[in-house]
Formats: sequence, structure tokens, C-alpha cells
Amino acid sequence: MVHIGIDVHVRESQICVLRETGELTQQRIATRRDRLAAVLGSLAPARVLLEASGQSEWVATCLEGLGHEVVVADPNYAPMYPGRRRIKTDRRDAEALAVACAKGTYRPVHRRAAAQRAVQVQLTVREQLVRVRTQLINVVRATVRGEGLRLGSGTAETVAARVAGLALPAALRTTLAPLLTLLDQVSAQLAEVEATLTAAAAQTPGVAPLLTLPGVGPVTALAFVGTLDTPTRFGRTAEVTSYLGLVPGERSSGDRRQRGGITKRGPRRLRWLLVQAAWCVWRSTRADIAPLRAWAHRLGARRGVRVAVVALARRLARILFAMWREGTPFRPLAAVSA
Repeated sequence: MVHIGIDVHVRESQICVLRETGELTQQRIATRRDRLAAVLGSLAPARVLLEASGQSEWVATCLEGLGHEVVVADPNYAPMYPGRRRIKTDRRDAEALAVACAKGTYRPVHRRAAAQRAVQVQLTVREQLVRVRTQLINVVRATVRGEGLRLGSGTAETVAARVAGLALPAALRTTLAPLLTLLDQVSAQLAEVEATLTAAAAQTPGVAPLLTLPGVGPVTALAFVGTLDTPTRFGRTAEVTSYLGLVPGERSSGDRRQRGGITKRGPRRLRWLLVQAAWCVWRSTRADIAPLRAWAHRLGARRGVRVAVVALARRLARILFAMWREGTPFRPLAAVSA
């Protein structure tokens, strides 16, 4: 079987073809679908190895459409690049990938389904809109404060009304008008995106049970399912929290054991959403999550509020994964033992 290694880059990629006879051939092409089809479309079905990157998914999909078997590998897996590479070039990398493809010295990464990738794009758009809206509000708030006034608290939708209620100079109102107009436009776009995500949550398998957990809405539930992709991907709930970077880091040797803050590895967005859900549970007065909240408050009294909230986020991740795996709604009595 022919094995191919591709060192993918944004503009150009290096292709190394390793044939059954041991012959190596290299070629550099533009990273475009038509060029990939022109160079690799005429080859018999081969196994192709490429590193996980921002370009890897569409390249892999394109190559699979040409009839090839594609493996997307972890670029941090040392055996894929044996020895210390004092000289690093695209040709050497592509050859190393082709050899690793033939020998099997690679660690494949999980590839999400197309539907889940689409949801992730929508979540990214929402995240950027929220960030822009927050920046606009902060600018308005700081400008008003410069006049010795206070905007006051409230929702993002009421910023314009709160500004209108302040005794601002006419010139300053004119200066702030473009920001307030842009804020209204961003808020409208954000509402449309969130409506789309809510509709997607109603149609995505496995999301409905997660919405029964207090503090978890459509965005968090979609992010959870979209990030983990399938419940069979992880064997234990501990693997999920480790993947999400919610477990304490550790540096232990011999008799010394040192544990620190959470690793913060893995998907940042989902980790942040779980922490926000934990804050909702922390502040909630609902009776059905009283045992979970009481557990967090006891921990907070010993270790501090922030540590307790992160621990609560870790527990929520385990509960969500168990609910998703079993397809069952939230059960209050199971919360503390999860």
C-alpha cells in the first residue's frame, strides 16, 4: 500500500509519497482543492497522514473524497518525529509523516462529525459577538465615568436607555451615538445567533437531557455535546474532566506530592461555560440542587469560593457526561454522588 505524508500549510503544502518499493517522491503544491485533486486524484487508494491543524479537516475531507484513507495525527506525539530534529524543513517533516504512516508510529486525534463542527463555528461567532458587545459597553461606561457620572447596572439591552437618562453634554451624546448604534446592531445579530443555537439544541441528539440540569442552557449543552462529539469517546467521567482541563495539575516525585491549580488544557470555551454554570448553581436558591449547592458551599468555607466554584464546574461536567451517556434527565438525588 502506498503511504503519503503531507506537511500542510496555509499557502503551500509538501507532499511525500512512499511507495511499496521504498521509493520516496516529493512535491510542493498550493494548498487548494483543485491542486490536491490534480496531484493525488489519479493515485490508487492510499493511506495519508497529516498533522492536526486549522487546515487539516478540510484537507482530510477533500482527500477522502478522492478515495484515500486519511489519518489526522497529534503533532506533539514524539515517536512520529524520531530523534532530535536539529534541521527542520517541510521536506523532512513530510518524509517523517510518510514513514510514520507506514510504520504506524502516530497517535490519531478525534475528528468531530460535520454537524458538530458547524455548531462549533456558530458558537465561535456567538463568542465573538459577545466579546464585541462587552467591549462596546466598557467603552461607553468608561466615557461616562470620565464625566463624573455612573452608568449603573443592568442588561446589555438597556445600555442605550440608561445613557439617555444621564445628564450628559450634547457633544458627548453625539460622540457616543455611533457606539450605541453599533451596540444595538451587535445585540440584534447576537439575538439571531442565539435563536439559531436554541433551535439547533432542540434538534441535536443528546442535548435535551442536559438542559434539565440547572444552570445549563442551550449554549452550554450544545458546546458540551459538540466538543466531546460522542459519549463513547471517553470511558470514564474522570477522562472527561481531564480532557477539559478541570483537574488539578500535579508535580510529584518520590515522597513529594505537589498539586496546584487546574491544568486549563483542552477546549477553553467549554471550560469557561461550565464555570459560568457553576456560578449559577452557587447563587441559585432552587431546592432540587440544594445538596449540590450545599456541598460546594462547604468546600468554599474550607478552600475559598473560587476553588469551590471550579470544583463545582468539574462535578457538573461529570454529571453532564453521565446524563449524556445514559440519556437520562437530571436527578437531584444523584447530584452529590456523581
